[in-house]
Amino acid sequence: PILVEVQALVSPTNLGTARRTAIGADPQRLSLLCAILEKKAGMDLYGHDIFLNIAGGIRIDEPALDLGVICALSSSMLDKPVPPDTAVCGEVGLAGEIRAVANIELRIREAERLGFSRIIVPKTNFDRFKTQTRIDRVGVASIHEFLENLNS
Repeated sequence: PILVEVQALVSPTNLGTARRTAIGADPQRLSLLCAILEKKAGMDLYGHDIFLNIAGGIRIDEPALDLGVICALSSSMLDKPVPPDTAVCGEVGLAGEIRAVANIELRIREAERLGFSRIIVPKTNFDRFKTQTRIDRVGVASIHEFLENLNS
């Protein structure tokens, strides 16, 4: 697994229809994740243009990116920066649940190797991971839990 930086800009639109633009990620997945944030976290993204970028020109098409997208979108919308020592990974389901991803041990070790001190992962992965690491692991089961734990 490769760790990537997910960047988002959420800005009120001056046009009638809000734009959803994704560079390096699936635009349909971006629209889906926006709808999930609106429905399950109560974020009013409808009247906002949304720009998503995967830094470095990398193209990612894997569900483990979902939580990073949710993280970047909520950070921009709420104007709350993500703690720089925190990494995230997880798939987000339509009901707002955070679903397990493959290769979680490798993802955690890579985040630790790159100097992150905390990683937020799906609770189902967290419960199965027994190896000791120096990185603080936080398991979340829903978008609500994720948003509560992001800046704590």
